[in-house]
Amino acid sequence: MTEEFDRGLHEECGVFGVYNIPDASSIIYYGLHSLQHRGQEGCGIVTVNDEGEHLKAKGLGLVSEVLNPEKLATLKGSMGIGHVRYSTHGGGGLDNVQPFFFRHKSGNFALAHNGNIVNSKPLEDMLEDRGSLFHSTSDSEILAHLIKKEGDEPRISAIMDALNMLEGAFAFLIMTKNRIYACRDKNGLRPLSIGTLGDGYVVSSETCAFEVIGAKFLRDVEPGEIVSIDRHGLRSNFYPLRAKHQLCAMEFIYFSRPDSDLEGCNVHAYRKESGRRLWQEAPAEADIVVGVPDSSLSAAMGYSEASGIPYEMGLIKSKYVGRTFIMPSQSLREMGVKLKLSAVRSIVDGKRVVLIDDSIVRGTTSRRIVDLLKESGATEVHVRIASPPLTHPCFYGVDIPTSQELISSAKNVEQVRESIHADSLAFLSKEATLESAMGRKEMCFACFTGKYPTGLYDNKI
Repeated sequence: MTEEFDRGLHEECGVFGVYNIPDASSIIYYGLHSLQHRGQEGCGIVTVNDEGEHLKAKGLGLVSEVLNPEKLATLKGSMGIGHVRYSTHGGGGLDNVQPFFFRHKSGNFALAHNGNIVNSKPLEDMLEDRGSLFHSTSDSEILAHLIKKEGDEPRISAIMDALNMLEGAFAFLIMTKNRIYACRDKNGLRPLSIGTLGDGYVVSSETCAFEVIGAKFLRDVEPGEIVSIDRHGLRSNFYPLRAKHQLCAMEFIYFSRPDSDLEGCNVHAYRKESGRRLWQEAPAEADIVVGVPDSSLSAAMGYSEASGIPYEMGLIKSKYVGRTFIMPSQSLREMGVKLKLSAVRSIVDGKRVVLIDDSIVRGTTSRRIVDLLKESGATEVHVRIASPPLTHPCFYGVDIPTSQELISSAKNVEQVRESIHADSLAFLSKEATLESAMGRKEMCFACFTGKYPTGLYDNKI
């Protein structure tokens, strides 16, 4: 995704849970490592030991930096949940790194969340008026305060009541001393899957984490479903009256790893098909097809196959540049971009290039890459985007800027083409974006259309 140098689109968060698997913390470590692309700000693990105690470790940084062998050794137990965080609602800082842990007279519990609650402000105001004290600025903490367990009421009933009060996107893992609850929002905006490993279960934001630990995919958590995982196995409850399968389109286009399956559709296969359809809708006369690493490579392969134009590695992404490359001057910033992404002169020199990318956010980095290719000898650069123009912000856990920062919100396709210095520019249609999933009937297209699946409450476009 080119706009990562601009702070354009960023990953959301990832959750991973384990039930009835020895040395759970090590399994969670590898699961979180597989989900690292969904958040690099911080991470954490909470396990439950044989005495029913919750053991915790978290910190700011990458999984390999925070969860070292010494910390993992302290996290005893065969059950646990973990989280990788990218800061969305509430900002950053250690206080907002999950999983969160809560003490309650009815039983302590831990909680991890991927997504964003759009009605967080009115719920916070209501809870504070009732005496609740918040320890973080994350909207994830709201659910814990909403879960009220009175008398002999089963905890599942309290969770269902609480989830019915939330609007937005979420995949929650809630862990008591005996079980894990895997919860998904009623619109299915965020993915959540269940797998089996030996005699136990694993739950993950993406199925790519199952392969690493040797788990077998079992099924997805359905929109509006709460799956209870305990000694009885799996039990299902649905909390809303109506649910929809409106998985976020950007999960297919950019966020999820290509080796993940989202509700039965492989991400690599989806992106490759979107590339084929992009050629059908917007062919270009060119000598080579080049994809922007890494999330656009599959679409570039599809475009190449459909067109017969050779696919080449005309751009190389460095794996060794720091996550926060900030330099004081424009010339040094330009050099920083070249460190992160470089053109292969011997491949692109004298060639007409079709440049495939997954999206354009502000356009600044797209222009830099087009210029980079031309500086390396490309005679023409025809940009093809494997998604519709981004015109509206996202309020569901994807860090898409305000409308004013989105270049396609204020400019038409020709104006965007001029801005990024491309010889031609085309976007994939909304229809082809959906059809690339081969059988899906709906997705969330809010960032492309401005039609949001929920109310926006205090959030401003």
